[in-house]
Amino acid sequence: MKNIDDNFKTESIDKLRELAEDVQVCMFCTRLNELPIAARPMSVQEVDEQGNLWFISNARSNKNFEIAQDSQVQLFFSKMSNSHYLSVYGRASVLTSREIIEKHWTPMAKPWFEEGKDDPDVTVIRVTPSDAYYWDTKDGQAVMLFKMAARAMGADVDDGGVEGNIAL
Repeated sequence: MKNIDDNFKTESIDKLRELAEDVQVCMFCTRLNELPIAARPMSVQEVDEQGNLWFISNARSNKNFEIAQDSQVQLFFSKMSNSHYLSVYGRASVLTSREIIEKHWTPMAKPWFEEGKDDPDVTVIRVTPSDAYYWDTKDGQAVMLFKMAARAMGADVDDGGVEGNIAL
């Protein structure tokens, strides 16, 4: 039987997975201590049972070099159509294991790698989150828009939003 803390962590990872895998594409930010921070769109391949986020990357990409210098990263997910927003802060690791590449490979990555998953430049990035925060709606998009309109006309209504830390 799981204890309460294990259940809470499992629920938190489930929320992280739900939002990250629903949105799928995030702005993957590196060089957090420099301005401007470096940001580029990346597709999350998986959020595993421990809450790690997995990405496919090219060994010669700037992000891989930047992670080698400083492993702190920030991921920003946004899906306006569902009003799902997620910010994840953590540490990134670049992995080159053939077993890990095989597990996380997707045919969608093929255009970036001449030899597909056997290309020597294929790497996998694992982001281990230490902090995450989300914004979501408890009502559907249509209800939220109706409530926003009602508020604009002076009505006192709940905006339908929920937000909170995801304990990791």
